[in-house]
Amino acid sequence: MAKQVDPVCGMQVGEQDAAGRAEYEGTTYYFCSSACQRKFEENPAEYANQSQER
Repeated sequence: MAKQVDPVCGMQVGEQDAAGRAEYEGTTYYFCSSACQRKFEENPAEYANQSQER
Protein backbone atom coordinates (compact mmCIF):
# COMPACT_ATOMS: atom_id res chain seq x y z
CA MET A 1 0.00 0.00 0.00
CA ALA A 2 1.40 3.37 -1.04
CA LYS A 3 1.95 6.03 1.61
CA GLN A 4 1.36 9.70 0.94
CA VAL A 5 1.98 12.79 3.07
CA ASP A 6 -1.02 14.80 4.24
CA PRO A 7 -0.14 18.28 2.89
CA VAL A 8 -1.79 20.04 5.84
CA CYS A 9 -0.29 18.27 8.87
CA GLY A 10 2.56 16.25 7.36
CA MET A 11 1.28 12.89 8.64
CA GLN A 12 1.89 9.81 6.50
CA VAL A 13 -1.36 8.38 5.17
CA GLY A 14 -2.02 5.14 3.32
CA GLU A 15 -3.93 5.79 0.10
CA GLN A 16 -6.44 3.05 1.00
CA ASP A 17 -6.85 4.33 4.58
CA ALA A 18 -7.10 8.06 3.84
CA ALA A 19 -9.99 9.89 5.48
CA GLY A 20 -10.32 11.97 2.33
CA ARG A 21 -8.71 13.01 -0.90
CA ALA A 22 -8.80 16.02 -3.20
CA GLU A 23 -7.38 16.94 -6.56
CA TYR A 24 -5.62 20.18 -7.28
CA GLU A 25 -3.90 21.05 -10.55
CA GLY A 26 -3.84 17.41 -11.65
CA THR A 27 -2.38 16.03 -8.40
CA THR A 28 -4.30 13.93 -5.88
CA TYR A 29 -3.71 14.75 -2.21
CA TYR A 30 -4.60 12.40 0.65
CA PHE A 31 -5.66 13.42 4.15
CA CYS A 32 -5.55 11.88 7.62
CA SER A 33 -8.83 13.55 8.62
CA SER A 34 -11.76 15.45 7.19
CA ALA A 35 -10.53 18.53 9.10
CA CYS A 36 -7.24 18.50 7.15
CA GLN A 37 -9.15 18.02 3.90
CA ARG A 38 -11.40 21.03 4.68
CA LYS A 39 -8.36 23.23 5.44
CA PHE A 40 -6.76 22.17 2.16
CA GLU A 41 -9.94 22.85 0.16
CA GLU A 42 -10.21 26.36 1.67
CA ASN A 43 -6.76 27.31 0.31
CA PRO A 44 -5.27 24.52 -1.82
CA ALA A 45 -2.49 26.66 -3.32
CA GLU A 46 -0.98 27.28 0.12
CA TYR A 47 -0.87 23.61 1.09
CA ALA A 48 0.11 22.27 -2.34
CA ASN A 49 3.16 24.56 -2.27
CA GLN A 50 4.09 23.35 1.24
CA SER A 51 3.90 19.69 0.24
CA GLN A 52 6.35 20.30 -2.61
CA GLU A 53 8.84 21.82 -0.14
CA ARG A 54 8.82 18.74 2.15
